[in-house]
Parts: sequence; structure tokens; C-alpha cells
Amino acid sequence: MDDETLQFYRSNAQSYAAWAKAPSTRLRGFLALLPPGASILELGCGAGNHSAVMLEAGFAVRATDGSTEMAAIAARRLGHPVEAMLFDELNAQKTYDGVWASACLLHVPRDELGGILTRIHRALKPSGVFYASFKTGEGDGRDNLGRYYNYPSLGWLQSTYAAAGAWNPLTSDTGVIQSFDQTPANMLHLVVRKIAA
Repeated sequence: MDDETLQFYRSNAQSYAAWAKAPSTRLRGFLALLPPGASILELGCGAGNHSAVMLEAGFAVRATDGSTEMAAIAARRLGHPVEAMLFDELNAQKTYDGVWASACLLHVPRDELGGILTRIHRALKPSGVFYASFKTGEGDGRDNLGRYYNYPSLGWLQSTYAAAGAWNPLTSDTGVIQSFDQTPANMLHLVVRKIAA
């Protein structure tokens, strides 16, 4: 992950956690694709709002965040362990039925995203489901808070996913959100399924 971006979340963990919005409406659709009690890895869990829904629904959740400060806040809120883990520290193999990565992989430098997607593909069980969301664009850059974004197009993402592993696309849709820096952002939401070898 970009160091400046990580330091932003470490320094602003309390205010970001207080701002954190309600869980994504797309979460229920993602969970419906998984078997009851499935194992889920959440990357970039932030304040833990999505993990809370997963745990309440009876899923086995491994919640993680790159910021140790944010992980501690989420763990207190959830009453459940939350690991401080960077994306490139994911070494699991065929472990998870699902991986949920809401608005976090958008901070991965473009030249590193393929490697992270390969790690996610490897961590999923055959036919495992993967959700991720990105701020769309045509080139990387920083917002007015100094946070790095890879700002991908759908075509660029599709080729990057394809190079990282074999996937079946399930859904792709867009929406507009209000970012932490109070600016609107066009979001792309992708759900794919790992193709069983």
C-alpha cells in the first residue's frame, strides 16, 4: 500500500471511524452467493461495519486492516479480533469462501495491484467469491487529503484481473458516493468467482 495513504489512515483513524457510513447495500447480495457459515476474509475493514453484518449473519470472518490504529478501533467495536495486515502480507492458500474488499484496493499502486489480486485468487477456495470496489478514472493520482488512488477504468481492471488468475465475472455496476474529503466519487463495484482448477 502507498505509505502516505497508510499514514493518513493511521493518523486519522478515530475521525475516519466516526465518519464511516452504513454497510454497503451490496453486502447482502455478496453474502447470498456464499454457503451458510462460510469463511470470509475482509480486507481494509476500517471501522468494522461490514464485518459486523457478516458476524451477525453467522459467517466465520477474518477481519483485517492495514492500519494498526484502525484495526484496534474495529476490534473494540466488534468484540472480535481484527488483524493489522497489509495486502502484500496475505499468504493464505485455498482458505476462504469469500473475500470482501470494499473501497480499499483502490489505494494499491497500479503496478502492484496485479500481484495483490494474484494473492487474493490464491487465498480463495475453488469457486470462491470476490468483491472489490474502485474509484474510476483513467490514471492514478491523489485526492486533496494526499491519499493515493489507482483510478482504473473497467477495461484496465478486467485485464489486470485476468492476468492475476481465472475468474468468472458475476456482476459489475457503478454508483456515486460522497468521499471522506466531501467530494463525490464514481465507484465501480465488481463481483467475480474464482474458476475451479
